[in-house]
Amino acid sequence: MGDYSLYYVVARNIKKQRKLKGWTQVKLALKSNISVDYLKKIEAKSGCDKQFSLDTVEKIARALEIDVRVLFEPIEE
Repeated sequence: MGDYSLYYVVARNIKKQRKLKGWTQVKLALKSNISVDYLKKIEAKSGCDKQFSLDTVEKIARALEIDVRVLFEPIEE
């Protein structure tokens, strides 16, 4: 994972998986049962230092129909 925080890695992977599905933040937020503003904060590079729970990560993974472990994979930038 290099020098990246775990929150940053998860946030980047959420955004990547969402875009792979062609979904908007609104669609993912609705399917995850979280607010759009909260999802925007999670995905924002400046917001990645904010903590979000494993419960939230699980909700997002379930909505994306992926194994939650995918969201913890190292990122390539």
